[in-house]
Amino acid sequence: MIIIREMDAQEGKKISEIDRSEFIHHIYVDKQGELQKIDNPHECPTWDGESMEYLIKRFTAELEQGGKGFGAFDGERLVGFGVLGHRERGLLKDHLQVDLMYVSRNYRRQGIGTLLMKELSEEARDRGASYLYISSTETESAVSFYTSNGGLLTEDKDPDLFELEPKDIHMVIKL
Repeated sequence: MIIIREMDAQEGKKISEIDRSEFIHHIYVDKQGELQKIDNPHECPTWDGESMEYLIKRFTAELEQGGKGFGAFDGERLVGFGVLGHRERGLLKDHLQVDLMYVSRNYRRQGIGTLLMKELSEEARDRGASYLYISSTETESAVSFYTSNGGLLTEDKDPDLFELEPKDIHMVIKL
């Protein structure tokens, strides 16, 4: 039985329990406001040590600055998590970012990501946000997940996030 609950900053090391690996068939490119699907078959491995260290620091820092994390647990094992960023974004400062979102390979397509998105959305609404902002990896699985949860391409790309990840697919979800 999967339990969704809030995580604290000290639980960041549990992220190492997530297997983010996947076989990627296609990626998307945002071509002037339209998604273009491109064949790009390859295996994406799970995180290496340096990437894991960075991710744990990012998770911890976001929660310490006022962001909120939710985890999906199978017993004591973390099998998915999502983080709502603390920083208000958008021209009207009414967007909050889905900063991190991962579900372990063997737990995907079971509704866990959608449950995590519901928690993040509820928290964002409670904080007065009108939109979730998503800077999604360009993989077909990630883009399909966010669009199935209401994500739409945005023309108003956050300049800081776009500079960090210019190949990402930038979307918003109306709350």
